[in-house]
Amino acid sequence: MYTSFIRTGLLFLGCLVIFRSNVVGQEQSPQLDNYISTAFAQNEGLKEQQFNLDKSLYALKEAQAMFLPTVSIIGDYTKSAGGRTIDVPVGDLVNPIYTALNQLTNSTKYPQLKNESILLNPDNFYDLKMRTSLPLINAEIHYNKLIKQQLISSQQAAVNVYKRTLVKDIKTAYYRYFQGLQSIAVYKSAMVLIRENIRENESMLRNGTRNGTALLRSKTEQEKTNAQLIQAQHSSQNARDYFNFLLNRPLKDSILIDSTIVAAVLLEPDTTVGTSGREELKQLRTQQQVYTLDYKLQKSGFIPRLNTYIDLGSQGFDFSVNDKTRYYLWGVNLQWDIFTGGQRKYRAAQSHASLNATTAQLDQAELSLQLQLNQSFNNYESAKVGFKSTAAQLSFAAKYYNDQLKAYRAGQLLFLELVDAQDQLTGARLQMAASQADLQISLAELEREQATYPINKNN
Repeated sequence: MYTSFIRTGLLFLGCLVIFRSNVVGQEQSPQLDNYISTAFAQNEGLKEQQFNLDKSLYALKEAQAMFLPTVSIIGDYTKSAGGRTIDVPVGDLVNPIYTALNQLTNSTKYPQLKNESILLNPDNFYDLKMRTSLPLINAEIHYNKLIKQQLISSQQAAVNVYKRTLVKDIKTAYYRYFQGLQSIAVYKSAMVLIRENIRENESMLRNGTRNGTALLRSKTEQEKTNAQLIQAQHSSQNARDYFNFLLNRPLKDSILIDSTIVAAVLLEPDTTVGTSGREELKQLRTQQQVYTLDYKLQKSGFIPRLNTYIDLGSQGFDFSVNDKTRYYLWGVNLQWDIFTGGQRKYRAAQSHASLNATTAQLDQAELSLQLQLNQSFNNYESAKVGFKSTAAQLSFAAKYYNDQLKAYRAGQLLFLELVDAQDQLTGARLQMAASQADLQISLAELEREQATYPINKNN
């Protein structure tokens, strides 16, 4: 049983890292890549970012549609009574003539007419037409289209920023879950050894070769280790739940651990890769272009707007439609704002101020990202040194425990000294699991800072 425990502890030495130079990022795990692909397809936060990108695409299509003709059906109907009139003295003008004609012809062939009063408001009148309009000169819709194109690039960069953060979070949760499983295995192995100690001490107590002190200490260690085991199980469950949350899966779903992670081959990161590939910088540069175009848009306000249109319709009374009611009307519209009280100047000044602010923000972001990258390199180097040191400590702790166990069995060592050696070995194994996870996570963070994970292959 003791030999089995030693052998299990020494297995952690297989986690030693083999470093290679001039390579960017980490050795990718197929299983972990599959999980990342699942997250790209199912993560709700990423879906929200994709919806915003779709919105930007539709906004561009709307801007492009403004260059096309607009066809509208326009109609109105009027029913009126009262109001102003035009009096036409038809009877006063014509009736004397008709009277003379009737006398000459000795007939009533020519009737007497009444004076007319014509209502100015049209009564029972309709006008129905189809209007087609087309912009000929309009700087506003031209710049609007260019701005919408830049906003698409900005939103696509935002999607990639979210993806890269999601990759880092998934890898971190994955390695923490794996660390939790290792810790559980360590505590379970320790519990096996403690139970064996209790059995032997009980036997020795019955035979009168030991007192009860060693047995009490063994039971104390059993309670302490059992509590630590329960804590490790809960930590592992929390890591599992968070991992499944990122993948938008049921929180209790099981996670498949890639066996290659146990003996992971980590690649030495390429220090020549900087922050030039960061999508955050692309977002800010795109924002610069947006404000530049908006500034040009405001400065182009003095350019006149020219539209053309044609109406094809019918108008008349009592809904009659014939050759007399049908018509067409063609024309052009010109709008030239000569004076606007300085509105265009002040709007252009606002855009220029926003452009300057974005330029300053870009300069600050470049320095900030470089600072984060330098810190990630330092954290990686620290984790690498810590990992190598922990591996050596585990080797020493395993050998020390083996030596102490032989001395104890030979009756040359106090039980408390054996317990101390056991605690050192258990602690070294736990530290090995933690340092391995820290090294993997530091590489994931460095990969995030350099923006080197191939996110497009998971689309």
